[in-house]
Amino acid sequence: MTLLEDGEPEAAVAENVGADSPFLLVCDHAGRRIPHRLDNLGLPPAALEQHIAWDIGALDLSRRLGEAFGACLIHQTYSRLVIDCNRPPDHPQSIVTVADGWTVPGNLGLAPAEAEARRKAVFDPYHARIAAELDSRRARGIPTLLVCVHSFTPSMAGFERPWRVGVLHMHDSPASFALLESLGREEGLVVGDNEPYAMDGTDYTAPVHRAGRGIDAVELEVRQDLLQDPASARRIADLFIRLLPTVVT
Repeated sequence: MTLLEDGEPEAAVAENVGADSPFLLVCDHAGRRIPHRLDNLGLPPAALEQHIAWDIGALDLSRRLGEAFGACLIHQTYSRLVIDCNRPPDHPQSIVTVADGWTVPGNLGLAPAEAEARRKAVFDPYHARIAAELDSRRARGIPTLLVCVHSFTPSMAGFERPWRVGVLHMHDSPASFALLESLGREEGLVVGDNEPYAMDGTDYTAPVHRAGRGIDAVELEVRQDLLQDPASARRIADLFIRLLPTVVT
């Protein structure tokens, strides 16, 4: 079974390939496109504008960082509602049937062959592209800090999230600890240490691509309301442009 039709874009987009910056930026939930064959997963267009479909503002932030650092950026074209590229394919949240109160009709009763088609068309090419860039960098002797860029909603399940930014890690990341320390010195900035989510084994990109490569990774989370106003988005970008170089060892 082939998921993508002729003329549809590839799942993985790589910008500034082969850059020698110490950073490799990835954005798992950059896109909100749905393959034509899936007919918007039975959702109204308004649903695909919301955070259930993508990380609002994350791609723009990633591109700002990539431009400032002269770094390669790899990002996903298709919505996480098709398949979540930051979850293991066998995880219950890989292809969700309910997202923040929205039922996703096109994900109900999915046959194994249909799930496999999504993995082959969307998940596998994205992670193969990240792996290829990391392997190329290693072959050229370029040290790498993998930076995964995400955004989160200001509220969830009735809880107003106080954090403005967060850093997710697996408790073995010197760069994450150093960044948390630097962020903690910023006046008036509420910082989440493994908040609003914890990297607890459900994440895929950072732990899998670190493994066996001897590299570190930081996973950034930024509250979405701070990325939707242009002036605020610039301030957030400038914050990480200033601090991320200080954690590279």
